[in-house]
Amino acid sequence: MKNKPLKILLSAPRGFCAGVERAIEIVEKSIKKYGAPVYVRHEIVHNKYVVDDLKNKGAIFVEELEEITDRTRPVIFSAHGVPKKIPEDAKNYNMTYIDATCPLVSKVHREAENLHKAGYHLILIGHENHPEVIGTMGQLPKGSIDLVQNEDEAKKYKPQNNKKISYVTQTTLSVDDTKDIIQILKDRFPDIKEPMKEDICYATTNRQMAVKNIAKKCDLFFVIGSRNSSNSVRLVEVARKSGCSNSLLIHSQSEIPFDLIENSNTIGISSGASAPEILVNNFIDELKNKFTVSIDEVEIIKENVVFKAPKKLN
Repeated sequence: MKNKPLKILLSAPRGFCAGVERAIEIVEKSIKKYGAPVYVRHEIVHNKYVVDDLKNKGAIFVEELEEITDRTRPVIFSAHGVPKKIPEDAKNYNMTYIDATCPLVSKVHREAENLHKAGYHLILIGHENHPEVIGTMGQLPKGSIDLVQNEDEAKKYKPQNNKKISYVTQTTLSVDDTKDIIQILKDRFPDIKEPMKEDICYATTNRQMAVKNIAKKCDLFFVIGSRNSSNSVRLVEVARKSGCSNSLLIHSQSEIPFDLIENSNTIGISSGASAPEILVNNFIDELKNKFTVSIDEVEIIKENVVFKAPKKLN
């Protein structure tokens, strides 16, 4: 078994995006500045390895501000963004808060607010109960934004009032999925207002393009990422749709399916935007123990986006 050759096509770009890097940096800098513990509302990014690492450094993760017993300690809001009410609650508790919302999510929040002010009723294309969706819908008064999750809902959607309508999208969706939903909405509502610029983030788009580029050449495709990471789950779907029906998510509890790999000659590997590169390296090391591995990194685009942490943390 040891000597069976195995070719790995390593998708690039993969892994951390600028928003995730900034969010992790914010937690680390906050611990450095304020000392431990600092609180984080919701997982800072959807990855167990990252969350556990930050816990070890002095972060305490909570789902709601009410769970925080020591309100003299700072609280950080996760990269996914929060409803407007949350910073207001933090102010009422006299808490110091640091917002680690990804700037691209903040852009969608501002866009939604501006459209609402301009008299539009909004549709948000996204997944129910995802923290980003909760955060975006929570920017506007109740009843002024509706969620559409799939093509079926887009076909049945009925505006509640006679206002002009507009749409925004969750940033971590698949470009192809939203394309079809948007087309249905445009066909049904020819005057619907589009976002000024695509809401789906550059990193989501690039990682999906990179996976599409190699999936059809692979017998098996692995995406390293957490089960609750929307962009990681989308990458698995993209790989399946792009020609590799055997595509799997490798998360913290996954057993590596060596029997499937044994029957493969070429495998593809990518990772979600919240998965650290060490997890990719660990996975490849496991494979090197059993196979004679050759790696071909296939990069489709160089990423050089950087989002700076707030100045007050320096």
